[in-house]
Amino acid sequence: MADALLSVSDLHGHYGESHVLHGMTFEVKAGEVVTLLGRNGAGKTTTMRAIMGLLQKRAGSIRYEGKETVALAPNQIARLGIAYCPEERGIFASLNVRENLLLPPVVKPGGLSLDEVHALFPRLEERRYSQGTKLSGGEQQMLAIARILRTGAKLLLLDEPTEGLAPVIVQHIGAIIRTLKTKGFTVLLVEQNFHFASTVADRHYVVEHGRVVDMVENDKIAENAARLETLLGV
Repeated sequence: MADALLSVSDLHGHYGESHVLHGMTFEVKAGEVVTLLGRNGAGKTTTMRAIMGLLQKRAGSIRYEGKETVALAPNQIARLGIAYCPEERGIFASLNVRENLLLPPVVKPGGLSLDEVHALFPRLEERRYSQGTKLSGGEQQMLAIARILRTGAKLLLLDEPTEGLAPVIVQHIGAIIRTLKTKGFTVLLVEQNFHFASTVADRHYVVEHGRVVDMVENDKIAENAARLETLLGV
């Protein structure tokens, strides 16, 4: 894993006394879009939270650009260039779109300007003075992704970005992820929507009971379809 941007090795994680991650091991190379696939409760979101330092009880190795991060606090991890977009989105309802976009601190150079964000998400420019409570689910998801692009992070952790969204919005999110890849971003994506994941990702790790049980390159999906259907229940 020497050439990986992110290397996760033998990662264990707990919620209280509940042992959730049982030796997660995978890697993400710079410029890749990689998905963690699996059923509900497999440990995908917990893995994201562990990478971001939000899971307090964790053990094993998480290395970003060769630096061990498993003992670091979330703010220290963010300053390295990692940003997390949680499934619940975390939009501040009392703030408008522009205020939500301006709220996160810029932790590294290279973050997108407001103009660049608006070029990617024209709808957010149209709704820039709308309160968070007035946004649709799709608009909230766009805002949640756009917000982390301003921080300067190069590794984006996106947790279920298509959950509950209309198909046309799902297609737009897919186009955004593909565009981000061309701009040099690296994306680790948690998804249950395997068909969506196959339109954006380079590789897929299948997670079951808190560990990786399979890895499939995107161009090998067809020949592994039967096995993936069994593992994912799709």
